[in-house]
Amino acid sequence: MKSHPQDGFMADTYTAFADQRQIAAGSLIAIAAAVKTAFDAGAPRLLVFNDATGRLLELDLRGSIDDVLTRLGESEGGSPSPAKPAGRGRPKLGVTAREVTLLPSHWEWLSTQPGGASAALRRLVDQAKRAGRDHVRETQEAAYRVMVALAGDLPDFEDATRAFYAGDYDRFEGLSKSWPTDIGDYVRHLVLRSMAAARV
Repeated sequence: MKSHPQDGFMADTYTAFADQRQIAAGSLIAIAAAVKTAFDAGAPRLLVFNDATGRLLELDLRGSIDDVLTRLGESEGGSPSPAKPAGRGRPKLGVTAREVTLLPSHWEWLSTQPGGASAALRRLVDQAKRAGRDHVRETQEAAYRVMVALAGDLPDFEDATRAFYAGDYDRFEGLSKSWPTDIGDYVRHLVLRSMAAARV
């Protein structure tokens, strides 16, 4: 199996498969040439996964490799979506007063936030809690999407899926050992990442 740019996947890294064999991993531009070459050679069942989300990406492989890369460069040049404004609302009752120790620069920043320091701290805590839950759910969904696409027809898929959602990595690893090497390695990496996120 080809190594990934780093142990943890970034939001902008991808992994490409030709049937059961991994053919490339890295940035989209970096793998596009490998995918186009495999396509031109008649490789079966080309799949490109977003490592962060597990979603399949459809590449427009018409024309030459330069044509493919040019279209990718154009599609990546869009402007970012505007951030959504923060919602309004009164803080919930049941507040417990406790001491918080911060540096002067922290107090200065908090004093400029809407609703004052207490409201800003509550928002930051709530955002961190939601982000943690969302990250676990997103890594689980990413791993499951890839499992279905690559291993849905392989032996022990259903039992492996149950072990995954039960958080039993040893059982999952044992059940997935019979899968083709590249598929097993990639899926196990995603599953391990998800289970690690759930333990944080």
